Amino acid sequence: MSSLRSKWSSQLLFLGIVVLTVVVIFLLFYALLWKAGNLTDLPDLRIGFYNFCLWNEDIGALQCHQFPELEALGVPRIGLALARLGVYGALVLALFVPLPLLLAWCNSNEGEWRLAVGFLAMSSVLLASGLGLFLTYTWKWVRLSLPGPGFLALGVAQALLILLLMATAVFPHRAKDKSRLESCWF
Repeated sequence: MSSLRSKWSSQLLFLGIVVLTVVVIFLLFYALLWKAGNLTDLPDLRIGFYNFCLWNEDIGALQCHQFPELEALGVPRIGLALARLGVYGALVLALFVPLPLLLAWCNSNEGEWRLAVGFLAMSSVLLASGLGLFLTYTWKWVRLSLPGPGFLALGVAQALLILLLMATAVFPHRAKDKSRLESCWF
């Protein structure tokens, strides 16, 4: 009876890890693709990884700035490029997490499990560094009182990545006494 209970609890924990991984991927897609990377999207202010639009009183509309103007405003080209690389790289690495997780579960392979943990760790580091770098350069325009849904989605994704990293790092591996076919069935 206790063997069956431990089997179900480990399967539920694994299923929870997979569901959280899918939620993180969804949040990253939402913030970076659906919302176009905009962290603040207001009628008089739109700031994101590809948009930098400030309200211009003279013309009475948003005026979007490109790079010679952005550098004059204090947003360096290399800093913005590194921030983009960080957040979009986090999305790419998060896409690689589910396959090693499933392979490690089916094959009881600790190396594949560590690969998934490595993808989660790198994704978390890239997202935190990219978002932190971007906020460092745009802090005078983006305040905590102005976050849009994209910013909130990235913040929740970062928190879930840290939770996933902790859960996968301490997750107990399955016993290797089952056959390969039997180990992949839930």
